[in-house]
Amino acid sequence: MGYVHDTAMSQFIPPNQIGASAGTWTLAVASNVWSNNRTAADASFTLYIPIVIPTNSVALKGTKILSVELMYSIATAAADDVALATAILYKDTFQATAASGSGTLNTAAAFVSTKDTGHDTAAELLAVDEHRVVWTVTTAEWGDNDVGYHLEVVVDAAAATVFKVFGAIINYTLRV
Repeated sequence: MGYVHDTAMSQFIPPNQIGASAGTWTLAVASNVWSNNRTAADASFTLYIPIVIPTNSVALKGTKILSVELMYSIATAAADDVALATAILYKDTFQATAASGSGTLNTAAAFVSTKDTGHDTAAELLAVDEHRVVWTVTTAEWGDNDVGYHLEVVVDAAAATVFKVFGAIINYTLRV
């Protein structure tokens, strides 16, 4: 059996697998392009983008996340804010058992990343336009079998903001 070390792997996360904390969302298709569309409303919501990749209990095997790309559009009116401080890539750690009395089996901690230069200000992130934001991991690490990853993006929409999410792409190294 051979050894694989591929530094150019990608995984698409379709729009129906991206969760949203609030608002009215409708899965739609136009010209064979799928999106999850939010009804315009003056309110905040959080997108939850699960990063679905294989992990491994053996050191230096499995996957190492290199970057995450989110594709969305804002139409009609710019959003009030896309909070840079709350658009964060997280590493989820799953404990075998909760510490005595803590009730905590899972924790999430920010995973250090930087945004592409076309989206590194709030004005660029909330503008009326089609967007493909890239978060590049600063210090990539091999995912252990007791971790997962997700991206959270908080958007404060204006009353007329039409927000559509088209999906995400996870770029990673695979070693098995």
